[in-house]
Amino acid sequence: MSNESVQVTLTQQQDYRFDIQFGGAIPGLVGDEPAPLGSGQGPSPVQLLCAAVGNCLSDSLLFALRKFKQAPEPLRCTITAQVGRNPEGRIRVLAMHGVLTLGVPAAALAQLERVLAQFESYCTVTQSVGQGIPISVEVWDAAGVRVK
Repeated sequence: MSNESVQVTLTQQQDYRFDIQFGGAIPGLVGDEPAPLGSGQGPSPVQLLCAAVGNCLSDSLLFALRKFKQAPEPLRCTITAQVGRNPEGRIRVLAMHGVLTLGVPAAALAQLERVLAQFESYCTVTQSVGQGIPISVEVWDAAGVRVK
């Protein structure tokens, strides 16, 4: 996916509700601000940002483990965004925290330490967003043991 452009088209439906089209055969979705601005009929921009970061982290971890022919499925990822006011008083995403959970115990995965040491650095979205928003990540295994 290097040296290509990605285009998404947003068309206002009503107030803060937008139809979001990704092109091709990819189904579109509706984005909307929660009340009182919008009507909450779709994910908010902050939720979409969380989804992008979480999806990219999950993809990166899966790709890195599969390089070593490991099967960590099913992965789960929860991203929490801290939203508050910046020094100028404007609402911003101040920080994000990701929790990835492997679908198997850590002992079942070869090269896990090596993967955990580097998978984040290959995550396009997280590394890009992280230049402006602090993002912390932890990884747990299926047995409830924190491995990162």
